[in-house]
Amino acid sequence: MRLPDMPLHDPFVVADAESRTYHLYTSNEPSVSGVDGVGTMVYRSRDLRDWTRPTVVFLTADQEGIWATDGAWAPEVHAWAGRYYLFTTLHDESKPLPVPPPGPWGTPLPMRNHLRGTVIAVSDSLLGPFTVLTPERPATPGQLMALDGTLHVDVSGQPWLVYAHEWLQTIDGTMEAVRLAPDLSRTDGDPVLLFKASDAPWLTEQIPAGVPHQLAPYITDGPQLHRAPDGSLLMLWSTYEKNAAGPDGTISGGYVQTCAVSGSGTVTGPWEQRRPLVRDDSGHGMLFHTFDGQLTLILHRPFENARGKLYDVGFEGAELRVLRHRTDLDGDG
Repeated sequence: MRLPDMPLHDPFVVADAESRTYHLYTSNEPSVSGVDGVGTMVYRSRDLRDWTRPTVVFLTADQEGIWATDGAWAPEVHAWAGRYYLFTTLHDESKPLPVPPPGPWGTPLPMRNHLRGTVIAVSDSLLGPFTVLTPERPATPGQLMALDGTLHVDVSGQPWLVYAHEWLQTIDGTMEAVRLAPDLSRTDGDPVLLFKASDAPWLTEQIPAGVPHQLAPYITDGPQLHRAPDGSLLMLWSTYEKNAAGPDGTISGGYVQTCAVSGSGTVTGPWEQRRPLVRDDSGHGMLFHTFDGQLTLILHRPFENARGKLYDVGFEGAELRVLRHRTDLDGDG
């Protein structure tokens, strides 16, 4: 299989040095994997061009007593303490959350306010099977609609869970972080607000003057953290750029891959927003090194019927730059 043939939303790559094999994780697609159920599947490749048929590594139906069985969005797999940990987002629309108090734009959308969060599962193999650590609750704070949790380990060795707090609760979506216990089984302390989607100054610059846009949602999506060569900390994230307004005042826009930089090198920031790296309905990217040392960005495009897209990237100090679109690998001419 090649990338143009592979259904692929929210891609995440583990470059396994021992086997010299790239493992590309995404939500299970039964028509491709041949396995029914909500979960995670993995494609494998030696060269980023030719890929195996996917193997299913996680199914919610196999998790005894799990709090939700829908979703399985944005799977990531991280090596930690000699084992592999899968992070993926589940939800249950039949379990409403209490309506949060009014925020700066008034009360958010309570009719869509339901249980959603990231779970953490563990395996001794990149090929699973993965078993959820705490099936009775999400790893993200239970009172929040949270998604796209990722692992960050700071310079002291402290693991953090970084996640997006849904705009459905806040209207202005946020990125937040909370410390994890050494075995990743529970959080430790209160969440820390990192930034709001509206902190990106370019987000609304294309909206015509005089058009109100305060009530339009500001979306945070797909955090992934990467240490820059100068010691600063980069966060990839995605949002919807607001670039048009209809006659009724509604705002539309395209999905974009952007990033933020913490010059202090710490996850708590402060974070400075950068302009988008890739537009054209692209996003939810992550960085990995190829086996020949090239730093590579993978993301999906378009949002619907998504496929994986690859870019060579590099740093100029703390600034991440796109160097080349790898159309030779992803087939996007």
